[in-house]
Amino acid sequence: MPYVICRNGGGQFHLSDVNFDLINTYQVIKRDPGPLISKLRQHAAKHSKDYYYKIRSQHHLDDRVEIAARFIYLNKTCYNGLWRVNSKGEFNVPIGSYKNPVICDETALRACHIVLQGIDVRMRDFRELQAGRGDFVYFDPPYQPLDKTSFTRYAKADFGPREQEALRDLCLALHDRGAKFMLSNSDTSSTLYDNPIFRIEIVKAPRFVNSKASGRGAVNELLIRNY
Repeated sequence: MPYVICRNGGGQFHLSDVNFDLINTYQVIKRDPGPLISKLRQHAAKHSKDYYYKIRSQHHLDDRVEIAARFIYLNKTCYNGLWRVNSKGEFNVPIGSYKNPVICDETALRACHIVLQGIDVRMRDFRELQAGRGDFVYFDPPYQPLDKTSFTRYAKADFGPREQEALRDLCLALHDRGAKFMLSNSDTSSTLYDNPIFRIEIVKAPRFVNSKASGRGAVNELLIRNY
């Protein structure tokens, strides 16, 4: 689950997640986007259905740049930009139907490189978070499922009911320590946050990934905060 900590009124920023591929990609971009851009250009030149499944099958790469390039390439060319893994942590989304996917956006990558300077980026579970008075934390967890067909496995470890409850309890602890927080979740999670400290706002958000066409479009989501 990704989360961002802003400390000292914006003087320090921390970005964390348990998805290795995601955090590795941020770290590679932060260090030097040049080699990543070169590799993405190679992927773009070779892109095809067969090539997609060849790259998708490479679950045990060692080079950090190759891992980051694979992550971006698959994310840009898979079905609806969906990142989903199985219980082994292996990406298993089929190829998408795109005529000209933007696989290498050099401008965006170099802009991200600049923004990430001075930001602490690391792979870390949300339970390890330490924050207190003067800090602001934003959480973007896998949403509480809307139905039985929803999935919550964006990393090898699933994010189920226990994790949802642990996140709520962490928010209560952050409130007691004087930190401010905001998190987003599905409209099914309001009962989980049935406590006076939580301010809940319903917002409309676009939803493009659903097994049923009727489930796509604008849906209700919740913004939950303590301020």
